[in-house]
Amino acid sequence: MALFLLFLPVLIRVSKIALVGASAFFLLLVVFNNLTDYGSNFEFVKHVLSMDTTFPGNAGMWRAFTSPLLHHAFYATIILWEAVTCALLGAGTWRLWQARTAPAAGWQTAKSLATLGFTLSLLQWYVAFISIGGEWFLMWQSKTWNGQDAAFRMFTLMGVSLVFLTLRNDDLPAAKS
Repeated sequence: MALFLLFLPVLIRVSKIALVGASAFFLLLVVFNNLTDYGSNFEFVKHVLSMDTTFPGNAGMWRAFTSPLLHHAFYATIILWEAVTCALLGAGTWRLWQARTAPAAGWQTAKSLATLGFTLSLLQWYVAFISIGGEWFLMWQSKTWNGQDAAFRMFTLMGVSLVFLTLRNDDLPAAKS
């Protein structure tokens, strides 16, 4: 049992590295899919911004963006945001791997890129999808183009991952002299 407790902090560190790496991999697939099947998710963005499937006659229709140029600009911004987040989490995974046996201070410092990546991801789902898409463009009113459940699921996954990463339950025992 004492041997297990000795290795527990290393296992927790490796678990955190794996979770950050899995998140980077997920976002890599998201960016890949958005670039190689541009039209599928572009339709989602176009309909949300156009507000063409919200409740008929709602008073918020003045907010609608119907310009294809704006639709493409929004979608490009989403893809770029996902790519930057993916890169930060990927670099964060590597930095954490390099610091996996470092003393506590070095390990805590190594968390910075992954923490930034998770934070950017949380902001994307919360600001771009839940707030702007969901509330400003009234996405919640659409039966067809309502991505709020998916956005909440992604916000939750990234948030739980950030909390786990930043918990200070992974300090290695001090070396005995």
